[in-house]
Amino acid sequence: MREIFKADRRLAVYLVLANFALFFGFRVWQALFNNFAVEEIGVEPAEIGGIQAIREIPGLLGFTVGFLVLALSETRLMALSIALLGAGIALTGWAGSVSTLLLGTLVMSTGFHLFVPASNAVLLMAVDERDAPRAMGQLRSLGALAALLATGAVYLLTGRIGYRALFHGVGGAALLAGLVLIPVRFGGDRLPPRRRVRFRRRYWLYYALSFLMGSRRHIFTTFAIFLLVREHGIPVQTTALLFLANSLVNTYAYQGIGRLVARFGERVVLSVGFSLLIFVFLGYAYIPCLPLLYALFVLDNVIFGTNLAVSTYLRKIAVGEEEITSNLSLQQTLNHISAIAMPLIGGTIWTLFGAQAPFLMGVAIAALSLAMVQFMRVSGAPARAGAAGGGAD
Repeated sequence: MREIFKADRRLAVYLVLANFALFFGFRVWQALFNNFAVEEIGVEPAEIGGIQAIREIPGLLGFTVGFLVLALSETRLMALSIALLGAGIALTGWAGSVSTLLLGTLVMSTGFHLFVPASNAVLLMAVDERDAPRAMGQLRSLGALAALLATGAVYLLTGRIGYRALFHGVGGAALLAGLVLIPVRFGGDRLPPRRRVRFRRRYWLYYALSFLMGSRRHIFTTFAIFLLVREHGIPVQTTALLFLANSLVNTYAYQGIGRLVARFGERVVLSVGFSLLIFVFLGYAYIPCLPLLYALFVLDNVIFGTNLAVSTYLRKIAVGEEEITSNLSLQQTLNHISAIAMPLIGGTIWTLFGAQAPFLMGVAIAALSLAMVQFMRVSGAPARAGAAGGGAD
């Protein structure tokens, strides 16, 4: 981020404020949602599952960001996304039934899923490819810090002002932040003046790794806590502490991951990450020791931070900067295809073959990812200028 501050301080401040507002609001919503749904509205388990499944639908539409920025700039889309997220959070506070709760959830989720690829694209286009890993790691650390502060706000304020007031306050603040940021404009000195929606065969490895990253993530997030609760009986307080530990560790870890990618390259960092991930999945399949499983839970979250190397890999192989946004948005769609498929497959094989089965499937995905990472090459990436006119090769 230092390079962006030097070159365009206004854009750097915009990125920091926008990401903090987005992630603070989202983490407050995430921390409150389940308790609010059960205690205030009386939502049943099957209804919660349906709401959470529908919440992921806007993620499937992530590829539309590439088309939206043909009419809107990425920064304008980021501001609109924050406003949408804030409106959804505030609507959640007014919910009195499952249908109105679902409405607030969909509005919030649409804002969140439009924001992430747009923000990543601005960052990757605004910095030199050598500085991109460090800058992305720093921005993700900011998101982790926002999550940490959001957890503290929920802890301190929920008992004093209640769920609805906190939803209204945080949602209103995010909505206002988005509306304030909408008029801010940037010249074309740091961002390319035009965009192109182009999906190319030369990006096949990026697409494959995006899907595999999503697959491995959703296996773990779906079944790791479920295993700890079902098989080991951990209380909700322990679950909350695990997520708090993740946010605290990632505040520092993501910056370190960005520096490692900048120094050693995407292939080396991803290779180490997937190698460690094999042991994480094996641990959840076979290790009964709770303290070790807690440590592996936090380690998995740190390893997931290496997915920034997949985005910076795209930055290096992209034919032109005007194609970055559309392909980053496709990454989100691929991730959410796996978000729907992997929990269904994992739940089925858990039922058929036992609790080890989904984690052994995770081992296979990590091993396949490790093998595919070895095909990463960036030396043949085309120059930014002149190459953008090629077809979908």
